[in-house]
Amino acid sequence: MDRFIIEGGRPLKGSIEVEGVKNVILPMMCAALMAGKGTTVLENVPRLQDISVLMRLIEELGGTAAYDETERRLTIDAVNLSRTIASYDLVKQMRASFLLSGALLGRFGEFHISMPGGCAIGDRPVNFHLHGFRKMGARVVEEEGLLGAVAKRLHGAVICLDYPSHTGTENLMMAAALAEGTTVIENAACEPEIKDFGNFLNAMGANISGHGSPTIVIEGVDSLTAVSYRPISDRIVAGTYLCAAAITASEIEVLGSREQDLRMVIDKLTDMGVMFEHTPRGGIVAKGPRRLTAVDITTMPHPGFPTDLQPPIMACLAVADGVSIIRETVFESRFIHAAELNRMGANIRVAGDKAVVVGAPSLLGAPVMASDLRAGAALVLAALSAKGTTTIDRIYHVDRGYERLETKLAPLGAAIKRGDNRA
Repeated sequence: MDRFIIEGGRPLKGSIEVEGVKNVILPMMCAALMAGKGTTVLENVPRLQDISVLMRLIEELGGTAAYDETERRLTIDAVNLSRTIASYDLVKQMRASFLLSGALLGRFGEFHISMPGGCAIGDRPVNFHLHGFRKMGARVVEEEGLLGAVAKRLHGAVICLDYPSHTGTENLMMAAALAEGTTVIENAACEPEIKDFGNFLNAMGANISGHGSPTIVIEGVDSLTAVSYRPISDRIVAGTYLCAAAITASEIEVLGSREQDLRMVIDKLTDMGVMFEHTPRGGIVAKGPRRLTAVDITTMPHPGFPTDLQPPIMACLAVADGVSIIRETVFESRFIHAAELNRMGANIRVAGDKAVVVGAPSLLGAPVMASDLRAGAALVLAALSAKGTTTIDRIYHVDRGYERLETKLAPLGAAIKRGDNRA
């Protein structure tokens, strides 16, 4: 397995571009399976491990998926899709694979999928999805290690989610798009990715309104058609780059990001002393101060502070002046990275859903290990600011959401390279 080797303490300067967001590209790839004819084309797609896994799943189901690295274009043809069973070997690698269920149930009236894997950041049950499928007339079945549902044809229903689940909302949107009648999803997720996903489904011929708000209304249609579409940029990746400027007291221009999706993050970084300005190219320049200022953070569903940026912001607060309190309300096991940051000289105490971060004068390079995707990003940021050399193992987690991060950071002046941990 690969590792990152980072020599910290170097200022960064330059521009970095943000690609399409993984967390909407994955459901779009699944929704493409609902098209009975044509080829779906997605533009500005990063080459990520999760996307590669889902491409293999699509091919296993009888579709075709191809990626043009030069054009950053992904094409999917689902005309000859023939299977509704997704195997454990691939599903175990990625939680988002359960998004196949809404697409397959909507198109074929059934799905059978192994319980998905992914990052170990806490319990992420699929009961929200199954409850909605039942309300729409599906019969949920579990046999031979597979979780599934069967329905002659789904019908419209009013579905009230206990929690505004991101993937739950997307799965129900897909299933309802081809159901008979009207479906209303209450307490739906409101992230920008949900808005963009609804726009994508509507481009395919769906009839959806209210997406991006707590109430989504879906009028079922008879069929969907393949389209070409450019997903929005990745706000979490953009936020990570802004944090890189903050923690290294550097100046970085982030291109391709959408400021309206980063308002909460920019507000908190501004309170920490980071300065922002716009460039003629439509970029956002972040200028980190010599010493960051402590702030309190509470993660919440959108439009609150995103849980996916809690680990990167914790890395920044680890070298901020003062004491910060971080409260994690989304995932109960999302402070695993705190122990690794402490190995680098941070002073972080975790108690339940709260972490108390006492800013240290500086961090020191050390051997650490990524426990999940965003934790890995946090360790990269910490390593960039630390004195000495840091080695980060298990960076396959990072590769799930950041495209060859070392090739993005090195042109900015970062001393980062990828190596084999067997060496």
